[in-house]
Order: sequence, then structure tokens, then C-alpha cells
Amino acid sequence: MKIAGLASNRGRNLRHIADVAPGGAKLSVALTNREGAPIIEAAAERRIPTEVVVREEGESRASHERRILDRLSGYDVDVVCLDGYMRVLTEEFLAAAPTTLNVHPSLLPAFPGTDAHEQVLEAGVRTTGCTVHLVTEAVDDGPILTQEPVPVYADDDAASLKRRVLQEAEFTAYPRAVRWLAEGSVGIETDEDGIPRSVRVDGDTGGSFPARRFASEDRADRLRYGENPHQEAALYADPACEEASVVGAEALNPGSKGMGYNNYNDADAALGLIKEFDDPAAAVIKHTNPAGCATSDTLADAYDRALRTDAKSAFGGIVALNRRCDADTAEAIADSFKEVVVAPGYTDSALDVLTEKQNLRLLDVGPLGEGDDRFSERFVEKPIVGGRLVQERDRQSPTADDLEVVTEREPSADEIETMLFAWRTLKHVKSNGILFATGTETVGVGMGQVSRVDAVTLAAMKAEKDAEGKSAAGAVMASDAFFPFPDAIEEAADAGIEAVIQPGGSVNDEDVIAAADDHDMAMAFTGSRCFRHD
Repeated sequence: MKIAGLASNRGRNLRHIADVAPGGAKLSVALTNREGAPIIEAAAERRIPTEVVVREEGESRASHERRILDRLSGYDVDVVCLDGYMRVLTEEFLAAAPTTLNVHPSLLPAFPGTDAHEQVLEAGVRTTGCTVHLVTEAVDDGPILTQEPVPVYADDDAASLKRRVLQEAEFTAYPRAVRWLAEGSVGIETDEDGIPRSVRVDGDTGGSFPARRFASEDRADRLRYGENPHQEAALYADPACEEASVVGAEALNPGSKGMGYNNYNDADAALGLIKEFDDPAAAVIKHTNPAGCATSDTLADAYDRALRTDAKSAFGGIVALNRRCDADTAEAIADSFKEVVVAPGYTDSALDVLTEKQNLRLLDVGPLGEGDDRFSERFVEKPIVGGRLVQERDRQSPTADDLEVVTEREPSADEIETMLFAWRTLKHVKSNGILFATGTETVGVGMGQVSRVDAVTLAAMKAEKDAEGKSAAGAVMASDAFFPFPDAIEEAADAGIEAVIQPGGSVNDEDVIAAADDHDMAMAFTGSRCFRHD
């Protein structure tokens, strides 16, 4: 798609569109009605042809517009984009020209005209933005193609607002509109004179993954620093979130230090893990990975079993509980250094114990809910440079009926129970992830390895060296993705693993199953993997 850009001054939006080429659209010519307008030099630097058509003294608008159309006729353009073009176009021009767009620095129909930013500030509104619309003979009144909001801050003046609206809104919305046109997504209805009266955008609908997303969050806190002391950081909160979270948690130890970036990140990971379980559960998290996790009849026993998986790594970690913290559990937690405890409440006696630890942060997230009510937020997001990844949360929770046993030996009922526990926990281990478990407690965790065999080796080493009163002998192994070769099974057999749960789906599944059969292992496929890459 070829674009003719009309500007009276700098043409910043036109330059941006030329640089990003939305939808493959090309700025074929930049035309101005002012001698020496900065857009001329900017276009020349980009090797874009330029045209200067100044309205002569006494010349009529119609005559001037005919000369503009004559200049543009040689470029065979598909769209005209206005950018600070300080002339009102006539119906005759619009009927003869291709589809013509303009961007206005407010959310029309509010604040039309040349002083939009001043009007915004005078009105005291808290949100402004920009509007890309089809041009008609009426000023700032054509059918709206797209808009982009921008917050108005207390210390904004017209200059700062103008700068932010340009960079945060116009640089987003104008290329979006051009891309839609280039992709053929825009339907325009015109009157008998060819003037646009309505517009429709194909695919710009809602649903789980809409074509556009607007996120509004409030800063909840300035953090002491980010991942490292030289990085600044802040916490932003989604006021609409109803799920129990560390963002909305009440801090119960006023003498402790404030939560840092890593504290929030790890506490969120810990809370996400213990929400998986109905029985009393405890998890100890370090760098968003489980150092240990367990369920039991009592919270204190669950914590003890989780801690003994790797008490060395748990030093300075995050503890999460899915029950109200009682005195027995509090005593056990206070016995070694921890950074944060996350729980849906604390007894008075537990608080008496834990608040003795001056810098231990205590977060009360409130009721977790039951079953699916624990997970009201459907999506998770990860910001990346230039954008944001959005995906559904991994809510899979296979039952015994979902497992496909593929080996000669059937797993026992106890092994199946452990498989299901291990799978729920493994979902929260960074890939490549391997987890050893017995009963409903972890034995060894191998996380974040680039080789699956290395992850098995690490889990076996942690079980042998760091687990207190536990052993890989007779344990169940869970893998977050299929085994591409039998070597990991051989490594697990050497460690004493007797049953395996994994997704299956490798071209070498038969060889992997045969290796398991050779070692009298029971193996079940889930049919789906549980990668976690962040």
C-alpha cells in the first residue's frame, strides 16, 4: 500500500510510519504546503520524494487542492495521511482523493480543535489520548477508526501532555490504522458523493485474545530496588483482580523491611503452587522454583516435609501455606531464616512467634477459595521488549483416569497418587524440569536445565545430598516434557526411581518405554506437557 503524507510542519507521525512500515505500507511521497517545512528534510533523509505546494496569495482553496491532487496523481497512492496539515479540506478534494486519514490529539468527540491539550488540562479530566479518523469536510468529525488512551498526571502541562500523547498514543494508533488498511481489514461506507460516513474493522473484536488490549494499573508501591540494587522498581496493581494475591496482601509485621521485587516475584510463585492442593500444603520457594513442597494431614507436618527436601536451599526462601498458619507451623518456620511467609491468615499465637523475627515479612492474602474459585485470573502475562506475551494459565490437573499406562508394569495406587502430586508441583518448576517425589512430598528437584538428562542428574544429586531422611530409591519421577531418548530413564534407574509420569509424544517413545520395562518401572503418559519458561 502506498501512502501520501500531508504535513505543514515536522510530520513526526509520517516519519514514524515511514520507519515502521505498518502492514508493509510505504510512504511514497511527503507533501507540504509550507516552504522550508522540516518534513522536507526528514523525508529526504529517508529518500522519500517530496512536494511543496504553497497556496498562492488570493488563490482559492479549490484551486490549491486541485494542484495538490495533480502533484499526487503521479505517485499512484492508496491512502492519504494527514499529520498536522493546517488546512481544512473540501468535499471536492475528499471525493477525488483516496481514503484520507487524520490523527487528532484527544479522544474525540471531546476536545476538538487546535488547542486540545489546553482544553484537556482546563477540563481536569484524568484520561486523554488520540483519535485516528477518516477525514470529512467537518473539522475533527469524521468516522473514528481507532483511539488510544493516555493518563493525565497531576504535574502535566500542555508541553508534557503533547509529548506523551504523541509518543504513547499517536505512535501506536496511527500505524495501527494504516496497518488495518494495508491488510484490507477496514470497510468504509460512503455517501453518494464519496464522503465516508461510517467505518468497520474486521477482526477488531473481543474474545479471549482481542485485536487490541488496554491495561490500566495503579502504582501500589515503590520498591526498594529491582532484581538487583542498581535497578529501580515499582509494583503496579490491578484493582479488578479478585483472586487471592500477594499484591493485595496485608502485611502483618510492621517492623520488617518493605517487600522487594524478588520478594514479590517469589511470593507470587509460592502462592501459585500451594493453590494447587486441597489438603494442607506447604511450599518453600527460592528464585521462583520450589525447594520443596508437600501435603499432609497437618500444616506443620506438610511444612516439615517440604523443608526437608532441601533445607540448605530453603535458607532465605519464601514459605507459602494454604491454611491459616498455626503456632506449631510458625515455630518450625521461625527456626531458620526465611524472607517471607504467605498464608490465608495467622492465629494470634502464630503471630506472636513470627513477629519476633524483625525482618520476616508476613503476608495475609485472605481466603484462597475452594476448587476452581482459587483461580479467577484466567491469563498470565510476560512483558518483553516491544510488547507483551499473554497466555492462558496452566490449569491442567490430570486425574488417575487421564493417565495412559504404557509399560508392562501397572503403577500401584500409591504411585498414581504420587504421580498426580508430582505433576501438580512440577508445573511450577522452571523447565527443563524433573521432580522426584514419594507419597505427597518432594524428594529432589532438578530445574532450569538445558538438558533433560542433566535435570534428572540434578534431581538425583539433590535427593542424595540435600534431602533429609528421604531417598530417590523407590520414588516417582515426573518430567515436564517427553524424553527424547532412553538415557534419562537409565539415569533415573541408577538413582532408584521406580515409576515415571511424563507427557509422551516423542518419536522415540517405544525406546523410552522399553528402557522403563527393562528396569521394571511403571510409566504413565499425561498427553500434555507442563513447560514453565519464566
